[in-house]
Amino acid sequence: MICLYDDAFYALIDEVVARIKEKEKIKEDKWISPEEAMAKLRIKSKTTLQRFRDEGRIRFTQPDKKIILYDSASIGEFWKHRKAAKTTPICCS
Repeated sequence: MICLYDDAFYALIDEVVARIKEKEKIKEDKWISPEEAMAKLRIKSKTTLQRFRDEGRIRFTQPDKKIILYDSASIGEFWKHRKAAKTTPICCS
């Protein structure tokens, strides 16, 4: 049996998805909607999304007054940085 904390589990899933996308040559859109960004960041609050944007943690563009798009690559970088900052114990038996 292998036990993983939530963060380690999601990191493993992200790695598997990334490898499948690389193998199948699937490219993501550079700019994604706020809803897609929130899903990738695993957050539910628009306020948190805005805070990440305001703090410069994720890149964005605003092509129109009411349209904000988020850089998919910067969200990936955010996750890599966040994963590197955490140590996640894994137990096996």
